[in-house]
Amino acid sequence: MALKIDDLPGAIRQAKKELRAALPNYREVFADVEKAISAEAKRIAQQRDRGEDVIPEIQFSGISEQRVTADQVALVKARGACVIRNVFPRALVQGWDEDIARYVERNNLDKRLENRAEDKYFGQLASSKPQIYGVYWSKPQVLARQSASLTVARVFLNRLWRNESEGRVHFDPERVPVYADRLRRRPPGSASLGLSAHCDGGSVERWIDSNFRKVYRHVFAGNWRDYDPFDAAFRPDVQEIASPAVCSMFRTFQGWTALTPQGPGDGTLQLVPIASSMAYILLRALQDDVAEDDLCGAMPGRALSIKPEFHAPLFEALSSIPKMEAGDTVFWHSDVIHAVEDEHTGAGYSNVMYIASAPACAKNDAYLKRQLPSFLKGESPPDFPADHFEVDFTGRATADDLTPLGQAQLGFDL
Repeated sequence: MALKIDDLPGAIRQAKKELRAALPNYREVFADVEKAISAEAKRIAQQRDRGEDVIPEIQFSGISEQRVTADQVALVKARGACVIRNVFPRALVQGWDEDIARYVERNNLDKRLENRAEDKYFGQLASSKPQIYGVYWSKPQVLARQSASLTVARVFLNRLWRNESEGRVHFDPERVPVYADRLRRRPPGSASLGLSAHCDGGSVERWIDSNFRKVYRHVFAGNWRDYDPFDAAFRPDVQEIASPAVCSMFRTFQGWTALTPQGPGDGTLQLVPIASSMAYILLRALQDDVAEDDLCGAMPGRALSIKPEFHAPLFEALSSIPKMEAGDTVFWHSDVIHAVEDEHTGAGYSNVMYIASAPACAKNDAYLKRQLPSFLKGESPPDFPADHFEVDFTGRATADDLTPLGQAQLGFDL
């Protein structure tokens, strides 16, 4: 169910009034948060500048053979992100990339893109034109989503969360529903086509929606050190403001699978690898230098923008992910700040398939019921601009391409 706000400035003023009344020492609490987050950002920046990895890396074989150590898990949870290496064989993924190139060329996608629906979701970001294709149902995308290996990886990621707390079971980590998402195909030499720093999964709602407030109950109560970004309590109950490209599923991790080799400088992903940084963002908006009807520039139905004028300490930790090979994956917590480099200065295409990790819960089952007809008709999924490019595409995946696992993940049995 979508959240509707008729008077946004009034709703923001009221939310601030209520949150400050519940936390009279909001200035002192924020000062404590700022000190801790700034110190962590500096530590990450120093580590990065020494040439050390700041995004944890795990071999897929370590997951499949249950050899991931407690220290590795702790680091993934602290950083809110990880690279999982060799999820797919390189040759297989290289073939997929070639298949996708033929799929978009055969069906004249470039010409259709000239008439695509405007994606307003990224509209307020300083850089807002990533080369993302509104393609969801190519055979490689469908095969990757339903693959046994990626399913094992996503179950591992789901299980990093506390799925039972506050006397309730929040989700089933073993079931991995499909959230059909797009492709990025970025040619070498492209400039100013990135995305500036932002978070997905809710903007003004985080302060206004009652269930979002419960997600961040410890932060808003001033006990921010008790806040666990991996406690799923109330997350499947939040309400987002409906908008094209606003995700209405509960994702434990956003993610993508590399279709080509790519690394720093290739127009790749950047992260602020601090899982608890949302505590800083939430309390920053309550401070006295922010206008009463403003939440540090947050806009409904848009990505939650992270701005240097409000969130300067976080930018120190903004780091490009390490070199990726075809078949590697990267995942980041749904509250982690991320961006895309403006310039691709590399030599080859920088291509990815966006495939997130999500668990089974009532919120996600409801989305699957809305998404399944889109697959069957070849239409754009409900959360995305209604371009429907693939309705008449030659070579589009159909139900005949699904395994039993693929059928279950798309919700055929709901």
